[in-house]
Amino acid sequence: MIDGADFDIANAALAEEGHKRTEWALQEMPVLSGLSAYFSKERPLQDVRLGGCLHITTETANLARVLKAAGADIVLCASNPLSTQDDVAAALVERYEIPVYAIRGESTEAYYRHINAVLDHQPVITMDDGADLVSEIHRSRTELMGNMLGGTEETTTGVIRLRAMAREGALRFPIIAVNDAMTKHLFDNRYGTGQSTLDGIIRATNILLSGKTFTVVGYGWCGRGIAMRAKGHGANVVVAEVDPLRALEAVMDGFRVMPLVAAASQSDFIVTATGDKHVVDEMHMEAMKDGCVLANSGHFNVEINIPALEAMAVSRHKPRPSVDEYRLADGRRLCLLAEGRLVNLAAAEGHPSAVMDMSFANQVLCAVYLAKQEHKLANGVHDVPAEIDQEVARLKLAAMNIEIDQLTEEQVKYLSSWQEGT
Repeated sequence: MIDGADFDIANAALAEEGHKRTEWALQEMPVLSGLSAYFSKERPLQDVRLGGCLHITTETANLARVLKAAGADIVLCASNPLSTQDDVAAALVERYEIPVYAIRGESTEAYYRHINAVLDHQPVITMDDGADLVSEIHRSRTELMGNMLGGTEETTTGVIRLRAMAREGALRFPIIAVNDAMTKHLFDNRYGTGQSTLDGIIRATNILLSGKTFTVVGYGWCGRGIAMRAKGHGANVVVAEVDPLRALEAVMDGFRVMPLVAAASQSDFIVTATGDKHVVDEMHMEAMKDGCVLANSGHFNVEINIPALEAMAVSRHKPRPSVDEYRLADGRRLCLLAEGRLVNLAAAEGHPSAVMDMSFANQVLCAVYLAKQEHKLANGVHDVPAEIDQEVARLKLAAMNIEIDQLTEEQVKYLSSWQEGT
């Protein structure tokens, strides 16, 4: 058993329910299961102290179990105050003996206290979903720098933060951008975020999407997935973008593209997926139609200008658990989902296990890679090694019983030469 001082969870009695759901998720995570079986013998992370600031979900629990099987001494905290599944946190502590500091709905003070509890563990590898561990180390826990082997980052938002640190010369240990792996963003960001975001919106509102005007702000991989799934529900999808190439792609994918202020007056739903601040601002809210639903699928709750919305409102009430309805002076109602936090986790259960299988396989293999490098990597943000990306794809195909062709020797020679032409 873990000492009670070494965790902070809501209710240990929820452990059995969390265990059942974690086992259910594992059925859809064959790559992680295979890695667990392999690394439990090899134990490449033996006694490596690892700190994870991640969404405490069933999928994360299975990631943590694999890391522990590989020998890691792992401690976890939440990467968002509303993303913790309390039964999973309980299962991690009670069933899997992995220390966790995470309570759904925790205050900002508790959130950072939990981050520092993980850092008190003196990790040599960090595993972030939003770069909060890395940021806190650089901001107030610099005594940990000397022993750091490196870290991994799971999200677009986190990678943006870390690349900004690297440009300024402020990043003092290596980070592998797991988010940028092909087997992560092409699947997790697109198919995972697409499905889970729509799941969160539907659970929160129970509003029929078919026939509604649904605006997606940002057409990166997450935005692409959200737009695709909304279209599949029969919504009339509009895309708002600042990047001309992505805007053009959205047009070619069959979506209407226009400035957000123009889309606001006709939108029944507006969903952000940009990683930027105040992309939905006061001028957009002033143009919105009565009853417009606002949701965010980005990591931090800054994409919608919530202080501006609160200042515009004359009243606020909660008609449903994940819905705050703001009534404006002119009588219009604007509905904010999940307090503006990532709607797929705050109002639902997050990504399907099958896509997290690949993302978390990348996490495990990159942690092993960092441990084997032993301080050889330069400070900065590094791509996932191509061989890891390829291996994850190969393992996933094998788990799906899918075979693919291989190049012949003649084809390999042709592709690597220049002598043959017309």
